[in-house]
Amino acid sequence: MQRNPESDPIKALEEVLDLERAALVDGELDSLDHMFPEKEKLIGALNDVQVFDSADLIRVQKKIERNQTLLNSAADGIRAVATRMAELRRVRQEFSTYDSSGQRSGFAVRSHAKLEKRA
Repeated sequence: MQRNPESDPIKALEEVLDLERAALVDGELDSLDHMFPEKEKLIGALNDVQVFDSADLIRVQKKIERNQTLLNSAADGIRAVATRMAELRRVRQEFSTYDSSGQRSGFAVRSHAKLEKRA
């Protein structure tokens, strides 16, 4: 039985997954939010469709796994940036040194410190 390409949820889902991959690779993470409802709807539609070719499902599954790996990598990158920014913020607010016994001492840094020049 041949499926109509316009009403084929497998083909439509593959297109959304390809767009999702392109957005992840290009770093356009804000566009992922717009794709999620369509992807969710198509996955739900797959449950209602009788699939005659398991190769189609295997292909879709591989694309989903590929995109999940990219999503995990993007999340790891975002967490790394957030950690680094928090570290930089901490460095700007405190100066830390270590004494001869290895104990850390922190000194608050004054914000907006001014250098005064006297003649």
